[in-house]
Amino acid sequence: MPLKANLRHGVDSAAEVCGYDWKIDMIGRLNGTLLEKNPPALLVSVQGVGYEVDVPMSTFYGLPNVGEPIELHTHFVVREDAQLLFGFASKHERALFRALLKVNGVGAKVALSILSGMTAEEFFQCVASKDAVALTRVPGIGKKTAERLLVEMQDKVDALAGGSVQAGLPVELETSAREQAGDALMALGYKVTETKRLLDKTAVDGQSVEEMIRAALRGASS
Repeated sequence: MPLKANLRHGVDSAAEVCGYDWKIDMIGRLNGTLLEKNPPALLVSVQGVGYEVDVPMSTFYGLPNVGEPIELHTHFVVREDAQLLFGFASKHERALFRALLKVNGVGAKVALSILSGMTAEEFFQCVASKDAVALTRVPGIGKKTAERLLVEMQDKVDALAGGSVQAGLPVELETSAREQAGDALMALGYKVTETKRLLDKTAVDGQSVEEMIRAALRGASS
């Protein structure tokens, strides 16, 4: 019973009765069993309910095997046309995701793409170093968006990183093989033809999905 299939009516009704603002987080954490993982989407079972969750690749890389326990810190959004649940391995990543959503022109897809294309620490270094070029290597981020990120995130980085950011260098990027790696790359914004070109160029037999994705992303930025 996936979350998207049955939650809308109940949430709508509760909101009407209680006067909730849709921006309020109603699901802050999931603790259950991992049923499926098809990057960037997961299906997590919690007491018999299956929650569909989108996660950045930084979280996906550290997932347990299917059938094992999983805990995710989540950010829940209900819009007119969709219910979206995003999951993160740490509160640290979720805090950065939420901060990115407040940047003009940055939606959930771009915020996930940033956390998939580089670690939180690498992003902080990009901002501290004012490295717009590194940001434009992330799918979905053009020059204007990169410059806006540098400006609007400048005063937030120290708080998010605990005051440990130093200007320096930026950038980098499981279950079976090439097809899953291709799905992950397309979820990050690459077109089918570009995905095929990158995998033809960088994929090697015997690599894990994570290794294929990392190699492809390195190839795209070189």
